[in-house]
Amino acid sequence: MVYRPWFSAPRAFGLVAVVLALALDQAHKFWMLHVFDIGLRQPIRLTSFLDLVLSWNFGVSYSLLSSQTEPTRALLVAFQLSIVGCLGYWLWRAPRRLTAAALGLVVGGALGNVADRLTRGAVADFFFFHTALPVGPLANYVFNVADAAIFLGVVLLLLESFRTGAARPTPAAG
Repeated sequence: MVYRPWFSAPRAFGLVAVVLALALDQAHKFWMLHVFDIGLRQPIRLTSFLDLVLSWNFGVSYSLLSSQTEPTRALLVAFQLSIVGCLGYWLWRAPRRLTAAALGLVVGGALGNVADRLTRGAVADFFFFHTALPVGPLANYVFNVADAAIFLGVVLLLLESFRTGAARPTPAAG
């Protein structure tokens, strides 16, 4: 058996990703709300398709499962934490660093949004992506650093699944 220090294990990469995603998200939200005071300055046009705004999301993506009362918010938080628990278990057992880091980004982002829901009653979103292109609900999308971490984590998981897909059969010699 080869000895590897704990910090080289895949789970260490995942835990670092959790902490980074959560810390960046919460620091950005604190800065936007309490230092920059986006609520008084919005909207700020960054590009023709991206603005800075303040939007409170009481649900999940596209405000699905809206939770504006304490009981429904508690149910949504419990649901989110159960998903985080499952992903955390997967992260802990991940065989590769990229898988663990990707899961860490998803978990850290999810925990950032749960922290908002618990401390503010809703998730603060700031980046308003908009386009006139006929792309359905993606024509208008508001997100935050936590959502970006979740998205990046999912993209990395998809890339990892292609890279480590099932072994392809080799042609028979003959």
